[in-house]
Amino acid sequence: MSAGRRRRAVVRDELVTLSHGAGGKATRDLVEALFAAELRNEALEPLGDSAVLARARGRLALTTDAYVVRPLSFPGGDIGELAVNGTVNDLAVAGARPLWLAAGFVLEEGFPIAELERLVRSMATAARVAGVVVAAGDTKVVEHGKADGMYVTTAGVGVLEHDLELVPEAVRPGDRVLLSGTLADHGVAVMVARGELALEGDLASDTAPLHELVASLLPLGPALRWMRDPTRGGLATALNELVGSCGLTVRIAEAALPVRPTVAAACEILGIDPLYVANEGKLVAVVAPEAEERALAALRAHAVGAGAVAIGTVEDGGDRPFVLLDTALGGERIVDLMVGDPLPRIC
Repeated sequence: MSAGRRRRAVVRDELVTLSHGAGGKATRDLVEALFAAELRNEALEPLGDSAVLARARGRLALTTDAYVVRPLSFPGGDIGELAVNGTVNDLAVAGARPLWLAAGFVLEEGFPIAELERLVRSMATAARVAGVVVAAGDTKVVEHGKADGMYVTTAGVGVLEHDLELVPEAVRPGDRVLLSGTLADHGVAVMVARGELALEGDLASDTAPLHELVASLLPLGPALRWMRDPTRGGLATALNELVGSCGLTVRIAEAALPVRPTVAAACEILGIDPLYVANEGKLVAVVAPEAEERALAALRAHAVGAGAVAIGTVEDGGDRPFVLLDTALGGERIVDLMVGDPLPRIC
């Protein structure tokens, strides 16, 4: 049946029930009246088992992720927006232009339909802002108490329209380490939303798409060495993964690390280091020394990169490469990989 002759689906239930995940009429109504209506685009319209996408020139990038954040909404965002931006950013920092997403929804029996509609609408808005389409999806329903309301899994496809190899092996001693803005905003915002911290002030997730920010750096050519979005595990984890792959030492300056005062206060109360707390709208980049000023200017020309700063350099670490922090007191310490998870369920 063509889209034009398809009956108009309506969801009359106020809560998600197990029948919405059984594959019958209730499932079809939920998919057509809510997901397809909010995420409508040409690729999704047939509602087939797979989306047929126009072939793009260049290399393709593929990523996948899952979102189990609690609570589902938090200052500055929600799970719908987060699922889009997180996947878009994983593609972007690989140097790809994000094009298509697929989304899988695991819903809990008893979840309010109105809340589901709000979260899917948020996802649709985020997709429009990022210039991507949600081209395919799936929905499952589990028993009450089994899914914290809603989980979202995503896959994303993007195209690399250049020949750059943005890999750790491209990093050289003397390269500069840049950060696009303040640390730890997302993780702290989620903790505050749980009611575990009685703090007031400018506390909001930094969730945002980074594709335009990355596009502004690509004209640097081979002087752009490597990029990453420091999500789970924060900046410290991203830099340790870089060091582990390139075999060089990264030295950063504590005085150069931007942290909002309210975020710093929350981290102090929790006894955690902002270096290990997730962001969802920042990137860390390594560039050749001669490209540092051009890169900073390019980042600062965008709203999401207005606070970009240089935070460190790459050094020859010999046989024992580390992430090293020059402290504000004039000392030096190793920034190691995090043990455990001080902020669970934040993305």
